[in-house]
Amino acid sequence: MADPDRSGLPTLPRTWRPFGPRMAAAVFAVILVGAFAWLWVSFDDQTRAAVNDLEKATVIFFILIGLALLNALARSRVVAREDGLTVVNGYRTRRFAWSEVGTVRFPQGAPWPHLDLGDDERVSLLGIHASDGARAATAIRELRAVVAAHQG
Repeated sequence: MADPDRSGLPTLPRTWRPFGPRMAAAVFAVILVGAFAWLWVSFDDQTRAAVNDLEKATVIFFILIGLALLNALARSRVVAREDGLTVVNGYRTRRFAWSEVGTVRFPQGAPWPHLDLGDDERVSLLGIHASDGARAATAIRELRAVVAAHQG
């Protein structure tokens, strides 16, 4: 790829990740685990003895589900490479050749942009989040420039 200073394009591979949602996921994960740990430690011995193994397993199961959902949010990203675009939304990864990539749209007020693939098919790009403000605007500009460079 050309020098990013001359062409305005980022050097590939380039990965965009949401900052705000990743930080929120980390904070909420610590709060989730910490709150349940504090709750368990604050119980007296009689209360702890009254909780059976199935009840403990159920609480641990729901904590793990919460952590898995937070991890899915935090791992979202968009990666541009010479051979195409990779979109990771939660635990789903989709790879597109540049010939498949359509228009990158970021409607006013939308939480994240989407990729139009044609035939009324859209793919959300959770790796770029509106809550990141100027960082998201820069990411969209860069992504649109990379897409345009590979479609010409």
